[in-house]
Amino acid sequence: QVQLVESGGGLVQAGGSLRLSCASSGRTFSSYAMGWLRQAPGKEREFVAGIIKGGGSTVYADSVKGRFTISRDNAKNMVYLQMNSLKPEDTAVYYCAGDQSLHKIMVVTPGSWGKGTPVTVSS
Repeated sequence: QVQLVESGGGLVQAGGSLRLSCASSGRTFSSYAMGWLRQAPGKEREFVAGIIKGGGSTVYADSVKGRFTISRDNAKNMVYLQMNSLKPEDTAVYYCAGDQSLHKIMVVTPGSWGKGTPVTVSS
């Protein structure tokens, strides 16, 4: 497993942008698929975006496709989520997730989680 720490959340107006960052400790980061999950108040945690260990392929939830971009820098042990054209329904706590299986991230059962960073989008 890897230890994950998110940052970059905050309050933004609808239509605005935020960039979330996730720092990972450990020497095996590059062998992990990584992703972002989110949990809105009163709702279950859901998949947002994922990226394979080499970074060459990404996958997104339909609700964020075309607006969010996930990327990673294996040299720095970092994962990012660029969020553009934010909507009030994007308000949630965003969690960085890691697992050797991207599928496990997509079904919201990753082996490693961060503590989350809150994002609030005002209308």
